[in-house]
Amino acid sequence: MKHKTKDNIHNLIIIGAGPAGLSASIYASRYGIKHKIVGALLGGQISETHKIDNYPGMEDMSGFEFSQKWGNHAKKYGVEILPELVEKINKENNIFSITLANNNILQARTILLATGTKKRKLNIIGEKEFIGKGVSYCATCDGFFYKNKIVGVIGGSDSAATATLYLADLAQKVYLIYRKKELRAEPFWVNLIKKNSKIEVLYETNVVEILGEQKLEKIKLDKEYKNSKELDLDGLFIEAGSDPATEYFSELGIEMDEGGYIKIQKNGATNVLGVFAAGDITDGSDKFRQVITAASEGAISARAVYNFLKTNKK
Repeated sequence: MKHKTKDNIHNLIIIGAGPAGLSASIYASRYGIKHKIVGALLGGQISETHKIDNYPGMEDMSGFEFSQKWGNHAKKYGVEILPELVEKINKENNIFSITLANNNILQARTILLATGTKKRKLNIIGEKEFIGKGVSYCATCDGFFYKNKIVGVIGGSDSAATATLYLADLAQKVYLIYRKKELRAEPFWVNLIKKNSKIEVLYETNVVEILGEQKLEKIKLDKEYKNSKELDLDGLFIEAGSDPATEYFSELGIEMDEGGYIKIQKNGATNVLGVFAAGDITDGSDKFRQVITAASEGAISARAVYNFLKTNKK
């Protein structure tokens, strides 16, 4: 049976424990805003990143370490981070009710949506069947299991490039498979890939089917490679971009763009009174979705929440 927590109504609930949510929490704490963070994965997708080297002052740091540092910083101010999933959000009499997967209900005067994005599935034949049996969406999570083996990576972005480089430290051979003529990753990563003898890039190539018996054994390509459209692999890592994680709050009537990203004002406010958004889930920062832009949007939104609460005192 669903029940409300014993806490009083919070001034703010931050949904998402990635860079945007954690940054917002630090600023909210300093503004004296009573709040909690709800986030199943501390650091969000950044926690699964092999290496972060483009955030000022934090050089050559793993995504896991990066996430732990940010989480500890937020916790220093006494905020509680609930490692839970959100089931739904309702609004009644200007109070938001956030139902969690554990059936608890949190209530708040404002909410900050910072749920980021989720890994995109390609819907290739065999993809669903071989998840956990050779198909993975996280190189840092599963790469160890492919030590001295042959693996493939699908994608051409920064995440695909960094996953490829990480796997090259473990695997015997890494095929980076991309549908376009050139990788769209940062030149820094592209140069490292070109210099690595264990990596081979297959340009203008798509994977059309994943084959195997009990586990992945090979993939089928849409063009020939060395006189065959089939390529033997032990593992396949899909890094084909992300989609905004907005499914459980669509009923709030939040305005989104054609890609499903939340439209925000320059202060992080949405079209729904009391709802703010920050980070990769938004159309802000010229859609330059980086840790540094997510953090800045989180800080800006926290200030906007503070101003909103001052103006709308109960």
